[in-house]
Amino acid sequence: MTRLSFRDRFFTPPVSRAIWSPLSIILLGAVTAVGIIVGLPVVAAVAIGVAAYAIKVVLAVPRNAKRGDRIDPFVLNEPWRGYVQSAQSAKLRFDRTVEGTRDGPLRDHLSQLSSRLEDGIEESWRIASRGNDIDGAISQLNTAKAEAELDQLRRQQQAGTSPDIESTIQSLEAQISSGNRMQSVSKSTRDRLRLLDARFDELVARAVEVSVGSGDSDVLGNDVDDLVSELEGLRLAIDDTQRAEAGDLTTPDVALPAPEPGAQPDTQPRTQPPG
Repeated sequence: MTRLSFRDRFFTPPVSRAIWSPLSIILLGAVTAVGIIVGLPVVAAVAIGVAAYAIKVVLAVPRNAKRGDRIDPFVLNEPWRGYVQSAQSAKLRFDRTVEGTRDGPLRDHLSQLSSRLEDGIEESWRIASRGNDIDGAISQLNTAKAEAELDQLRRQQQAGTSPDIESTIQSLEAQISSGNRMQSVSKSTRDRLRLLDARFDELVARAVEVSVGSGDSDVLGNDVDDLVSELEGLRLAIDDTQRAEAGDLTTPDVALPAPEPGAQPDTQPRTQPPG
């Protein structure tokens, strides 16, 4: 799995909340005050307070995920299971190509690209897992029933309304809207992941060309990096969308998956962490 730099992990919602948390600011003031009370010079007391504040912020920095998390496509429903299996199959064919390449710098380079593709496989697994979770949440919403109830209440409104009916209508509309947004994210994610899976297969074919000296290994390396970066971006976009649905607006500025034609634009406000 890709190891994020400290900078990437620092500019995240948990750190942003720690920086502006009232508790962090109170900690800074309290530690400084205690230092002054016990007789420390003001500069030293302030320095200790700042250090305590910094430690609290640093402790909020997310850790890199551990390598070796087991990928098990069979815990996923279709089509997500198939996407992961397709990516794994392409990676196995890539590795067989590496094994069949003559020892030397070219094989070493292809081996490095295989390790990079492993990051892509894990990103594909994480994307598919999130997509599977979204589909599960959609199935729990039962928007069809909500739409039927909403239609009935709107007919009742024509004969007269009440605060209870208005509140129920608003609740049902919010439920339906949430379901529609999740369905849009699920569909766009499926389409994008299917495309990226096809690029896995394309890279395998290109690797075969490179292994016999009829392809450009540098171009192949760039394309592998591009594929993994796109997978990482897609996964971050899904994380960003899920946090927004949960009401966490302090999300990184990550491009969301391309909306489907005719889909309503996402007007959810987004806040960039300070940096």
